[in-house]
Amino acid sequence: MYTGIFKSPIGLLKIEADNNAILSIRFSNTDIPEEVQHSNHPIIVEAITQMAEYFTGNRISFSLPLDINGTAFQKKVWQQVSTIKFGKTRTYSDIAYETGSEKAVRAVGNANSKNKFLIIIPCHRVVGSRGQLTGYSDGLWRKEWLLNHEKKLAAQTKPNHLSDRAGVIY
Repeated sequence: MYTGIFKSPIGLLKIEADNNAILSIRFSNTDIPEEVQHSNHPIIVEAITQMAEYFTGNRISFSLPLDINGTAFQKKVWQQVSTIKFGKTRTYSDIAYETGSEKAVRAVGNANSKNKFLIIIPCHRVVGSRGQLTGYSDGLWRKEWLLNHEKKLAAQTKPNHLSDRAGVIY
């Protein structure tokens, strides 16, 4: 297992990977020992590069190999969440409907809370039924920051070489 740390404007992102894929990207609210912070593994280096590009406004989609583990329903939700365009939002109810489980709104929220690939699988783009910010385990202030960051960038002219989809590799 390899670990790297990216110091984002909204906190430390801990990136874990094996030889083949990213295992998780999560915010860390604790100090991480210096020896764990820097991995030269190519997957970690690429993830840190892509995160830096995202936070500086030079990337709106990701192309990283992910090792996604979860139930069939969770994977279905995460796949649907991955289709939300950069700078846009959808509601928990929308995601429930789009996964064919229109009454499973709470289950969608629960699946989002289990997402180990923050920002890459953009669960921050899922909002309450009236557009209110709800349900972000790493703090609603972070969700608000990410949404504002993306809306600002989406309003600007997009570079031609970047797509407007999350572009997750499963």
